[in-house]
Amino acid sequence: MGFLQNLFGGGPTVDLKSVIDNGALLVDVREPGEFAGGSVKGAVNIPLGSISSQIAKFKNKENIIVFCRSGNRSGQAKMILEQNGIKNVVNGGTWQNVSQFV
Repeated sequence: MGFLQNLFGGGPTVDLKSVIDNGALLVDVREPGEFAGGSVKGAVNIPLGSISSQIAKFKNKENIIVFCRSGNRSGQAKMILEQNGIKNVVNGGTWQNVSQFV
C-alpha cells in the first residue's frame, strides 16, 4: 500500500503553502497543450515524458512540487526524480490544488 500512496500522492500530508512560500520549484508535468490551457502562476512546464532527459534542471533545488491534471503523472514524475537522486520532491496532485496556495 505504501507504494501506491507514494505513487498517487496519498502519503504523509505536506504543507504545500509553506513549501511554496519557501521558493519551491513548481513543475507542471502535463503536455504543453494542457499547460497552455491554464496552470499555476510561476510554474514551468516539463512534461512527464521529458523528466528523465531534463534531470539537470532539478539539481540543487531545495524543494520541488510536481503536479498535473489528476496527480497520476506527478506521482510518476516524483518517482523518476527520486530514482535519479533528486530529493525534496512533493507530489502536489492537481494543478488546481497547488494553485490555491500560490
